Amino acid sequence: MKRSIAVFSAFIITAVSVRFGISHAASEPEISAKAAVLISADTGEVVYAKNCTEKLPMASTTKIMTTLLCLESGGLYDEFVVDSDAIKVEGSSMGLQEGDIVTKYALCCGMLLPSGNDAANAAAVRIAGSIERFAEMMNDRARKMGLSKTYFVTPSGLEGEGHGSSAYDMAMLAREALRNDIFRSICSKESIKLEFGAPPYARWLKNTNKLLGMYEGVYGVKTGFTDEAGRCLVSACERDGKDLICVTLNDRNDWEDHIAMYDYGFDTVRELDAVLPVDMTVDMVGGTSDKLRLVPKNSSVKICTVAGSEDDIKFTLLSAPFVYAPIKYGDEAARLRISFMGREVDTVPLYAAESVSAAIKKSSEKKGIFTKFKEILGSFFSR
Repeated sequence: MKRSIAVFSAFIITAVSVRFGISHAASEPEISAKAAVLISADTGEVVYAKNCTEKLPMASTTKIMTTLLCLESGGLYDEFVVDSDAIKVEGSSMGLQEGDIVTKYALCCGMLLPSGNDAANAAAVRIAGSIERFAEMMNDRARKMGLSKTYFVTPSGLEGEGHGSSAYDMAMLAREALRNDIFRSICSKESIKLEFGAPPYARWLKNTNKLLGMYEGVYGVKTGFTDEAGRCLVSACERDGKDLICVTLNDRNDWEDHIAMYDYGFDTVRELDAVLPVDMTVDMVGGTSDKLRLVPKNSSVKICTVAGSEDDIKFTLLSAPFVYAPIKYGDEAARLRISFMGREVDTVPLYAAESVSAAIKKSSEKKGIFTKFKEILGSFFSR
């Protein structure tokens, strides 16, 4: 689900066609977590909740935010030497040593798979110059996302005064992070082969998220544990077009509880098949036509939801005020934002439904007075 798009003009399209799937009644699961939530990854709707707004320590699930900011900082494959002080940290590790040469991409893998505290600190110092300044970046992003129960002190999840979040906030953070294709690709791997060291050499990192191999459809995202936080787990699972995110905090039985919540969730949610508009156009200049017809690649998108109606879905055409000719059939010319119950679900590209040639310029037979005056002055001063 792509989000990065410059919006010069937005037009709301209200014509909507939705087909409802079939939902099944199910009994809510009994779980041992102190706090838990299950949401639709598409809409953010809550499917199941237990103390989901209570602020609690969340251990290494913190690294979801650290990894997201690292991925967004750019230069993912530029090599650099890790900060010697940053990697001197207790707890889980990706195996960094003084003088090691790494990339930000390798650090992201080191955070999401073996849950390396050394990787989190190294990334924070590389990006912000210090752990404290990076924590400020984390909190700034949390505020912008509306994570009202979330406060970060460390990039790793090792406890600091006030460091904590709620199950709901962590689910919404995971929803945002999973919209990043690289994040999703990394956290879905049970293991990964990387090169780092002094000099770099190949080695394997293994994912601590055992749920990846325990339950069909699981594709992420992050484990966590400290004595204070207990066992914490954020996961995501997709089946038959239904996409869910599950969070448990302080849960001694997290694997089984996530499975129980997913069983409940997949029986509870339904799938909407939202048919995309077919009458979209954008203004053109410099072409043989003043309008360009737009079409999406697919005729519809599927939305996983608990409740809602046709009135809850909106389409917004995102485009520049106009596009320039010439343009070829199939060229991307705009994007379409899909929102459900006031929250963005997806943004899909729109393509030219036809080729439009550039208009042939016709020279004017009569020159205007101003043009003639400029020519006279130019002729006079060129003597």
